[in-house]
Amino acid sequence: MNQDFQTKVYNVVACIPKGQVCTYKQVAYLAGRPTAWRAVGNILKKNYDSDIPCHRVIRSDGKPGGYNRDTAKKLRLLLAEGVKFPA
Repeated sequence: MNQDFQTKVYNVVACIPKGQVCTYKQVAYLAGRPTAWRAVGNILKKNYDSDIPCHRVIRSDGKPGGYNRDTAKKLRLLLAEGVKFPA
């Protein structure tokens, strides 16, 4: 995995405000690799840094998607921040 791309992904995700979400595709685009949405998912599933709010990254179809700390927890966090589903 390209360390530079990983850093860019973390920087993009760190800027997602509370109560808002981005899709994996949007994060890939903003990180400079528009077709690398699967790589974004792989990067985020290995993230345990609480300063990187990876729970705010969702699927393009509006579903929450996976979360390395339990998908149900991701949904609870997003609902607590005021995110409505489908997002």
